[in-house]
Amino acid sequence: MTEVTTTHVMTPKAFTANVSAITSAFGDPTRRGIYLFVREAEHGVTATQVAEKFELHPNVARHHLDKLAAGGYLEVTAALNKGASVGRPSKHYKVASKEMEINFPVRTDDLVLTLLGKALAALPSDAAHAIAEQVGKEYGEAMATGLTGHDAAVGTRSLRSALQAVADALTAHGFAAHAEKSENTLRIVTSHCPFGDVAIEHPVICAVERGMVKGMLGAIYGDTDPETVGTIASGDTLCVTNV
Repeated sequence: MTEVTTTHVMTPKAFTANVSAITSAFGDPTRRGIYLFVREAEHGVTATQVAEKFELHPNVARHHLDKLAAGGYLEVTAALNKGASVGRPSKHYKVASKEMEINFPVRTDDLVLTLLGKALAALPSDAAHAIAEQVGKEYGEAMATGLTGHDAAVGTRSLRSALQAVADALTAHGFAAHAEKSENTLRIVTSHCPFGDVAIEHPVICAVERGMVKGMLGAIYGDTDPETVGTIASGDTLCVTNV
C-alpha cells in the first residue's frame, strides 16, 4: 500500500502565532544565552546559578527560565540543593530534550528557488541582483505587516530594536539570525541559510535576504541601505548584512 503524505498549509493567523511563540521564547538575547547554558548543564540549573552566571537579579533569572519552561523548552523539577538535608526544595531547570528541533513554519521550495536562480542567471548581473533584492524587499514588507499589524507606526522603535525584530522574523523563516553591534556598525548575522545549495549554485539568490531585511526595516523603522558583506554561498562562515 502506498503511503499518502498530506501537506498542511499554514494559515496567516497560525503562522503569526507560531512566530510569536518562537520570538517570545528566544527573541531576547539573554534568554537565548540562558537556554544554551541550561542545555550544557548535565544536572540542570537553578535560578540562583543563572543569576550569578549572567549577573542578573534572581527574579529576572527566574522570569527567563519560567518563560522557556512555559514554551516547553525546559522541564522544571523540585529538589533540595546539594548537601542540604532540610529546607524548602528549589526549582531545577533542565532542557526538555537535547534532540529538540524548532520546526519553522515556512519551508523553502527548492524547485521554485532553482527556477528563480536559473532565471536570474540568464540576466545581466546588475539587473539580476536588483530583481532579487526587489523580490526580497516586497516579501519583507509583507512579513512586517503580518508581524506588526497594518496600523503599526514607522519609526517608533530604535534601529537596534528593529534589527532584533527583523532577525527574529528571519529566524522564524528558517534563517538562524541574530542582531549584533560590531565596532560602530549594527548588523544581522546569519549562521544558517534555508536557500542551501541553490544559493551556492546561484549566489544572486543572496540578494533576496538583503531585500527582506530592507523591506522589513522600511516597514517597522524607516528607510535604510543594507549592505551584504559576507555570504555562506561565497565561502564565508556566516552571512553578514550591515545596516
